[in-house]
Amino acid sequence: MAPSRKLLVEGLALVVAISNVAHITDDQSARLPLDGKVDHCPAQLVLHIAQPALSRQIAELEAALGCGLFDRIRNQIKLTAAGSALLPRARDVILRVEEAVRFTRRAAQGALGVLEIGFVGSATYSVLPEVLHAFRQLKPNVDLSLFPMSTSELHQALTEGKIQAAFARPGISDPQIINERVLVEPLVVAMPTRDPLAELASLKLTDLASRPFVLYPQLAAPDYAEQIVRACESVGFTPVIAQEAVDLQTALGLIAVGIGISLVPASVERSGRHGVVYKPLKGLTPHSELSFCYRRDNLSDLLREFRKVVHECVEKGFGSQA
Repeated sequence: MAPSRKLLVEGLALVVAISNVAHITDDQSARLPLDGKVDHCPAQLVLHIAQPALSRQIAELEAALGCGLFDRIRNQIKLTAAGSALLPRARDVILRVEEAVRFTRRAAQGALGVLEIGFVGSATYSVLPEVLHAFRQLKPNVDLSLFPMSTSELHQALTEGKIQAAFARPGISDPQIINERVLVEPLVVAMPTRDPLAELASLKLTDLASRPFVLYPQLAAPDYAEQIVRACESVGFTPVIAQEAVDLQTALGLIAVGIGISLVPASVERSGRHGVVYKPLKGLTPHSELSFCYRRDNLSDLLREFRKVVHECVEKGFGSQA
């Protein structure tokens, strides 16, 4: 029967402790005067273990391993060849156990760990970079895992616990998910630089009636795509969809080569995409919200710290804009 893990870990700790107090090195270069029994060495004082119990635990470990670890010669103790082979590895195991305990305690305090964050592509042009920078300054030992997704994918990932928080546009409709608004910005027209309308300083929605649109598919971003369609219908036309794009970068690429136009959050202008020009809308302008979303039942200290950083960044000027 294989020895229990408890016996092995406790036994390895005893081997290391005895070797430490006896000043035994890996090459057996030191000796400790004893009266002939392992259980009379000072390790029992350090470990607060009664002498018979200490000797018994070493004997149990040796029996489990099938070999002796210590030679008892008169009033000296030294490692056997097997003990010498075990000692450096036992020290490594104990160090790893102690490190695991420290890591776990620090993780419980929010000092380190892993935080999975999902986001829509447009978030990278507004509040997200500042939030990530501030959080990394605050928690340098926390590993931030970032996942670009569509809003529908963010919803699924949060529900399944694959991510702990998300930056979604405009938000995620689910009673189990909390949505906190971090940004409200106007939509602007993104169009090819060679479009004749690009010469104008600003545009009306009705100016776009004859232009083909590049939109996100309904499945990927239903609320956002529907918002654009409703905005156009409110001024008397239904947009002609020339192409659907799976994400923002693809949409901008399609616009740049002349496939069509689209309405995008104003912060996207910071992308500096070659071949694309951005024009503000006149009149009643549709706006877009960016929300910070997380599951209602997520009580993680790490998430709480991240949420605090999000709100601090919003208060510094990355928040709502009418």
